[in-house]
Amino acid sequence: MINKIETNLKTIALLAEEREDENWRFRSYLKGKDGDEVDARVHRLNTEISAKIDCTTCGNCCKTFMISIEPDELEPLAAHLNQPVKEVQEKYIEQSTEGNFIINKIPCHFLSDNTCTIYHHRFNTCKEFPHLHKEGFTQWLMSVIQNYDICPIVFNVYEALKKEMNFR
Repeated sequence: MINKIETNLKTIALLAEEREDENWRFRSYLKGKDGDEVDARVHRLNTEISAKIDCTTCGNCCKTFMISIEPDELEPLAAHLNQPVKEVQEKYIEQSTEGNFIINKIPCHFLSDNTCTIYHHRFNTCKEFPHLHKEGFTQWLMSVIQNYDICPIVFNVYEALKKEMNFR
């Protein structure tokens, strides 16, 4: 049972700084645990914690991340915006030398008052964030630690996992 959910971004940032060494030690600790067991715990904690956090009170992911876009997401976005694909690319998209697409502005063009203005047409990377429902949690702990001070869901799941696994 999760007692207190922390959603204050300033508090999360301060605690992230204070707990940086602890978080790296916990990462190493988790690497030695059964991945399926860790996944089951993370998935359960994510479900419980996500239900208690309203992302529209935060929007920090949209304010801080470089958002990637799959090539097949450009046409539906253009159709939704009622603009030609070329115009959408010129206004909102940047292409890397490797051919990857990203939103050309941070915070995201489509964020307004912590709400996604294209929510029903948002990009897969946005739909999937913070990725805690996926398998292989112990394989992508670097991303978890990078998102720990940015996302209240990640912060609270990681902290609850520490407590549940009697880490401290």
